[in-house]
Amino acid sequence: MKINELTIGNLRARIPVIQGGMGVGVSLSGLAGAVAAAGGVGVISTAQIGYREPDFDSDPIACNLRAIRKEIARARALAGGGIIGVNIMVATKKYEEYVKAAVSAGIDLIISGAGLPMTLPEFSGEAKIAPIVSSRKSLGVIARYWMKKYRRRPDLVVIEGPEAGGHLGFSREEIEAYTVSKTKDYDEEVHSIIELAQELETPAVVAGGVYTRADMEHYLAMGARGVQMATRFVTTKECDASDAYKQAYIDARREDIVLVKSPVGMPGRAIHNAFLDKVAAGDRFMRGCRQCVSTCDPATTPYCITEALINAVKGRLDEGLIFCGSNAFRADKIETVADIMEEFS
Repeated sequence: MKINELTIGNLRARIPVIQGGMGVGVSLSGLAGAVAAAGGVGVISTAQIGYREPDFDSDPIACNLRAIRKEIARARALAGGGIIGVNIMVATKKYEEYVKAAVSAGIDLIISGAGLPMTLPEFSGEAKIAPIVSSRKSLGVIARYWMKKYRRRPDLVVIEGPEAGGHLGFSREEIEAYTVSKTKDYDEEVHSIIELAQELETPAVVAGGVYTRADMEHYLAMGARGVQMATRFVTTKECDASDAYKQAYIDARREDIVLVKSPVGMPGRAIHNAFLDKVAAGDRFMRGCRQCVSTCDPATTPYCITEALINAVKGRLDEGLIFCGSNAFRADKIETVADIMEEFS
């Protein structure tokens, strides 16, 4: 199949691959800059992006806003003129401030999910904007509101399916119906969302379970203009996570990929490890609050998801949560971003 470039307004990616945003600290400037330089769209996750700042524990939001600017500048230096985006969760505390920080740093594209990004056009300036949706209904709600209030259409739509990593926009029952019992076929929903995106004259990309060029070709044949892929990029030299984190993907077996109940109220997908066993046994790991998402209640949550994700990305795996997509078990070696992008070109 001939692969066409991905056009997002006046932005053009030679290879129609968006690298999914992975927090905390898995996709920062190193990975995003490399993907952009190779012809795709590199994406920095803003989720607790300032965790390496010395005053993070005392003022996490200020650190995150500071780090957004730093990481975008670093990615730009690596990108060689390529496209740099950010992923900003709607559920993030001070969401609008994160958007403004990215815009002021000159970001090309803002991808936003974990809630409906209803107010995103108000703060996005000249940046292109893309909601993450899992249903036609969600896209319809966003598109109608944006047009009525802001006279703005989405510049891109990211369709994220139930095979994705990290927090998922489905109930556990829906995930199991799509991925375990197979009583529901998510491709039917993908078709429907793509049809609506075409009516809006907005390109759509599909995320969740994309690992090979064949996966991309499947969705291109359905009318998508590209794919978003995250898990495949974790086991690259350029990924910003620790070597131990990457090795956890390489060591994982299919049966190690499990659904978890996140302390912030959403189901998620992760690699089973000793930390999850401790949580299941009733151990509580809640030490302070890092002001991450509005859906977390520090008084009742079993552990601080920020701390768990930081531990993991730094390589303290037995004390951390290792988010992943459904295909993490397929990783068997460390690759380069350039090699992956060549496969998809």
